[in-house]
Amino acid sequence: MADQLRRTAGVVTLSLRGHGASGGRSTLGDLEAHDVEAAVAWARELGYAKVATVGFSLGSACVVRHGGVHGTADAVVAVSGPSRWYYQGTRPMRTLHRAVAWPLGPLLLSRAYGTRVDTRHWDPRRPETWPPDPTACAARIAPRPLLVVHGDRDRYFPLDHAEALYAAAGDPRELWVEHGYGHAEGAASPELVERIGRWVRRALRAPGAG
Repeated sequence: MADQLRRTAGVVTLSLRGHGASGGRSTLGDLEAHDVEAAVAWARELGYAKVATVGFSLGSACVVRHGGVHGTADAVVAVSGPSRWYYQGTRPMRTLHRAVAWPLGPLLLSRAYGTRVDTRHWDPRRPETWPPDPTACAARIAPRPLLVVHGDRDRYFPLDHAEALYAAAGDPRELWVEHGYGHAEGAASPELVERIGRWVRRALRAPGAG
């Protein structure tokens, strides 16, 4: 996917905290906005005058949160992301919640997927500790362009999540509902990735994009 996006723009990739070779532990969307900010700052140091953030699934929530809190990216692309935290309306998300809440769950996630979770940042019983919902962050992205992409066969987050993000955001914004598309990067076709790359180039030429 990064190779394909490089056909239209330079690409900086990162593993969020607790994933891959990155240190630390995943907060499942809370503190990861700082990781995105570090990547944006690095891209600026490399000489990129304009930077768009592109995130899939958890990454979608992170770039939306970054766009609303830090506001240093010139455009944001959110693919297959949630509109609210602690969603348990689908079987995969209920499974994730059980895995994180189970005492041995974080160990299992680490062994099976290499994902290290910080359970101190995961307490559905205490709403006062929750970070702002992605919809609240999406509302603060404008006037920077926002693209929301979602599939009508997403098993994790139904279409209403994408519709809520789009409704909360200000212009300029776009919503792409992809027929037959499942969830995140694993289901993304080369054609979809190419279209996202073209959207980024257009968005970064738009007024207000930096």
